[in-house]
Amino acid sequence: MQTPQTKDPEQNHLFALGTSSDYRGRFAPSPSGALHFGSLIAALASYIDAKAHHGKWLVRMEDIDTPRVVRGAADDILATLEAYGLYWDEEVVYQSQRHSLYQDVLTDLMSTSDVYACTCTRKQIKQRGGFYDNHCRASQNQIENNALRLKQNFPTYQFEDALQGTVSIPELIAQEDYTVKRRDGLYAYQLVVVVDDIEQKISHVVRGVDLLEPTARQLSLFNQLNATPPSYLHVPLAVAEPGFKLSKQNHAPAIDNKMPQPALKAALSFLGYEPNTLNQIDDIADMLQWAISTYRRNILPPNREIQVQQRSPLEYQFKPL
Repeated sequence: MQTPQTKDPEQNHLFALGTSSDYRGRFAPSPSGALHFGSLIAALASYIDAKAHHGKWLVRMEDIDTPRVVRGAADDILATLEAYGLYWDEEVVYQSQRHSLYQDVLTDLMSTSDVYACTCTRKQIKQRGGFYDNHCRASQNQIENNALRLKQNFPTYQFEDALQGTVSIPELIAQEDYTVKRRDGLYAYQLVVVVDDIEQKISHVVRGVDLLEPTARQLSLFNQLNATPPSYLHVPLAVAEPGFKLSKQNHAPAIDNKMPQPALKAALSFLGYEPNTLNQIDDIADMLQWAISTYRRNILPPNREIQVQQRSPLEYQFKPL
């Protein structure tokens, strides 16, 4: 697909990714609740990888799904990051304030007939096997009050992850036309995350392995938008038990802002740092500086999941799965 002709890509900052080789990473929490231990791991991993490469670390609030946003959660997340010594380098970006940017890209995609309206419900998709089979591609449904799907013209069947190695994607998932705007009018995550990464010139994405599969769709969209994708590194998920990740939806407890050292040490230990050395450092800034100065990607555990048991505020136990 050629870059949409409605805009000159040289004049559109979204597609002008630039020639700088500087490292630009990001942490993109959803303000649907307070940060928990799993969130801390993702934040730490992305922060340390960025700083060890002398790069910039950005924070982006993924508040596009407004029904799930908890009032005050965004401010609480930022306060928690500061309490743990994780300071961002540029102004915080809020997806809820970028609708015009997303609409511009969606309009360009629609102008090339790559977007169509879909009337399929989740129940209907489940009845047809659980994967969307591109049922509405030729239906010419009305745009209004329907979900909008993007034609998957660039399916990604395999990609290289900096920690997980070669990742293979099932054909049914790789070839699936996916939603870019929901029936309720909200822009979909798969669209906005790519648009944001392009616009912010993100070069490296370090995040949890639960987003490993969606990466394939994101790589496809980068291709469709004629943009260079970032490199990806997916760290293990912290789980309460196999297949049951720590998350806000699963009511994972918030980490302690007033006494951050125990959780910070535990999260660093989770990421492969030697706990005996960590126990000799109490100052948060010193702890992070030591973690950055001794960081090597090969210390990161390549597991998909690690079971976490918090025996007390001061004691965490880990079991690779």
